[in-house]
Amino acid sequence: MPVVGADLSQRLVPGELWELVTPLLPSFTARPQGGGTAPCDERAVFTAVVYVLTSGCAWRHLPPTFGTSPATVHRRFTVWTEAGLWRRLHRAVLDELGARGEVDWTSAIINAASVRAKGGASMSFVKRGVGFWVRRRCRRGASRTAR
Repeated sequence: MPVVGADLSQRLVPGELWELVTPLLPSFTARPQGGGTAPCDERAVFTAVVYVLTSGCAWRHLPPTFGTSPATVHRRFTVWTEAGLWRRLHRAVLDELGARGEVDWTSAIINAASVRAKGGASMSFVKRGVGFWVRRRCRRGASRTAR
């Protein structure tokens, strides 16, 4: 860890979690023409992302003790999100806990919400190509017939 206290770093990203994260992180390579993403300590960036997400701190108010700029942390967060890191990490953590027998799969909670469409909108089906139907939201006064 560069500047972050070892205690804070270990609380936010324990070694076992980092071992799960490391293979899931997309690699950043330098472009042949130069420039691109500068190499930095991935664990420090990941720890800073976890800090922002768990503390509610604004990206621009990230403490300098993490040793990386708020812009870099936010940029990496965006790239990781687009790469599906959080979904894959969630699955990896569940798989690891399941393998240890620390997850009880016998019960689960499903949350669903039913919300009335605002403005009296309704759903209709619109044919797009041969045999492919797409749901389309129709506004009041719009044609509700299949086109």
